[in-house]
Amino acid sequence: MDVTYDFSKKVVLITGGTGALGRMLVKKFIDSGAITISSFHNEKEAQKLKIENPQVELIKMDLLGEEQLLKTISQLVQQFGTINILVNVVGGYLGGKNINDLNETEWDAMLNLNLKSAFLISKHVIPVMKSGNGGNIVHISSRTGQISEGGDSAYAASKAGLIRFVESAAQEFKEHKINVNCIMPTTIDTDANRKAMPNADFTKWASTEDLANVILFLCSSGARVINGSAIPTYGLS
Repeated sequence: MDVTYDFSKKVVLITGGTGALGRMLVKKFIDSGAITISSFHNEKEAQKLKIENPQVELIKMDLLGEEQLLKTISQLVQQFGTINILVNVVGGYLGGKNINDLNETEWDAMLNLNLKSAFLISKHVIPVMKSGNGGNIVHISSRTGQISEGGDSAYAASKAGLIRFVESAAQEFKEHKINVNCIMPTTIDTDANRKAMPNADFTKWASTEDLANVILFLCSSGARVINGSAIPTYGLS
């Protein structure tokens, strides 16, 4: 039986809402009654998301530009009053290279995309939650953040760093009723991943709906005792 949530009167910001997991989250939060905002970079993907979910509010956002990010968050607060929930889906993967073959640009790209972005969006959303009545933040880490099988040192380091960041943030702001957690998927069952790995056993991958269900729970009142946790969401892999 599907669990239903009531997020009416909640303002939800989803970074990376135009991706496969992001689109599922947008749909589920809208279906749960939330005012749902999605960031985007690509205009074409944003238009597709709007067609799928006409109620979504779209905002262009650069998670690595702090000055622009601060203005964007202020704009959102002026328009919607607050931000109750942040789900940070922005991230990327780089694998298949050992440390000797990895260049500095690739290393920096992984640390920026997966870790610095999480730091900056959290830094500027948390004060909004502090001035309200708390909130919920969920980041997307990876099982690779716990154990790496090699060939992905930059990605693994960024996702491991994200887990420690979540733990620290959760301790720093728990008195303000702000819960900060992350999930740790492996390969997510998306069209892009199926195309990239056509010979894989897709039945062992976690679906975007299953992951979205975990995230919605972490953003609900039922998860108020979960804080600073990295939740395994490995599927059957």
